[in-house]
Amino acid sequence: MGQSIEFGRFLSAMRSRLQPDPDVALRGNRRVPGLRREEVARLADVSIDYYTRLEQGRNIHPSRSVLTSVARALQLSDAESAHMLDLLENCGGQATNPPEVQRVRPAMYQLLEAVGEVPAVVLGRRTDVLASNRMARLLFADFPTLAREQRNYTRWIMLDPAARALFRDWHGAAADAVATLRADIGRHPGDPAATALVGELAVNSEEFRQWWARHTVARKSSGTLFLHHGVVGDVEVDFEHLLLPDDPEQSLRIYTAKNGSPSLDALTLLSSWAGHVPASHHVSNSSEGTN
Repeated sequence: MGQSIEFGRFLSAMRSRLQPDPDVALRGNRRVPGLRREEVARLADVSIDYYTRLEQGRNIHPSRSVLTSVARALQLSDAESAHMLDLLENCGGQATNPPEVQRVRPAMYQLLEAVGEVPAVVLGRRTDVLASNRMARLLFADFPTLAREQRNYTRWIMLDPAARALFRDWHGAAADAVATLRADIGRHPGDPAATALVGELAVNSEEFRQWWARHTVARKSSGTLFLHHGVVGDVEVDFEHLLLPDDPEQSLRIYTAKNGSPSLDALTLLSSWAGHVPASHHVSNSSEGTN
């Protein structure tokens, strides 16, 4: 039932962000933002009663054609449509077994180190940081030295003051991280570690509470980060987010700076500056992992 309610809350949040036709809005007495349920029902070509049951999380058995119509009426992006399906498929259920421990293959650790001066990390469920190379640890944070439950990208960017100082557009980067976490939560209902993470963030961050309530989801495969590093100053890096074929719940994120750019010079300087510091020991023992 909990996940069914999440499905309804998601539809309601998506409806509230839509603006009605100006002429219609002027004729009506609107006390809340967004479209009314009857307006979405009409756009989706379903009855008001049926759409109301969807938002209330009751008797959720819509056909794929209905879901397509609802997604179109709510103007959902591809990521939002996928999230809606994730919530629906997981409605009413809790995970029957604890999530399996996520392990990074030894060859992936080799790849992380082989890319050398290019920062790279492996992310898992809940945006957990499963592995990182030397340059990623220098540019972002030394995740392997943190307690296991703290090795999480969203937790770090939301709660660590150093992360807030690092990102020139902290609000944009942090909101994207929360939206990515939201998408993952939809795929893994009943994950106790995810529940604990969301609870911790909600207690400690007003921004997280606001963003989480919007039900925004994102699955970015690429993007650009604008940083201000305490040692080398401003750095602009592009990232590519690649799902690993053998384990779609793990992804490789690689950060690069444009050839000949000041940012590339900054990364080279950062590597040289830290050259005398031994690389932090990362967890590579196959007997260890993250749930």
